[in-house]
Amino acid sequence: MYLTKQQRYATLSIILHWIMFLLLVVVYSCIELREIYPKGSEPRDNLKTWHFMLGLSVFVLVWVRLIARWVTQTPKIHPPITKWQKLLAKAFHFGLYILMICKPIAGWLILSAEGKPIPFFGLNLPPLIAENEVLSETIEQVHKTAGTIGYYLIGLHMFTEFFSSLHTTR
Repeated sequence: MYLTKQQRYATLSIILHWIMFLLLVVVYSCIELREIYPKGSEPRDNLKTWHFMLGLSVFVLVWVRLIARWVTQTPKIHPPITKWQKLLAKAFHFGLYILMICKPIAGWLILSAEGKPIPFFGLNLPPLIAENEVLSETIEQVHKTAGTIGYYLIGLHMFTEFFSSLHTTR
């Protein structure tokens, strides 16, 4: 069955959705795979650098995605979902967007507070705050906790989208 333009998301939204998903997979993979290597080793440092640069790429693309979401039409769900399901879906999407905005900022703040360079594909970004070891550790704990929450949000999003696609026609 072919869907009309009113029954599906805009092509830009679909492309951005999958780019963001793949980017998040690589961002999470980089930070998990770094554990294979000893502290101070070049592969470990490279994975952390890629984690940071790709995390900032998420931050940049999430704004493109929000603009695309704002200017394109969202298809109606058929059959219609209940009010509580709509509310839950909005809260869930809000959580994902908060994650994609706040985690990269937290990463930037961590590097700033540690007094480390802030790389972004050949550029060195300015620090957002002055060096502060205690603040760095605090932000890092929040960043890690948000990362764990992110695993659940992304997993639940995949799960719900898969099962809703089996039961609805958009």
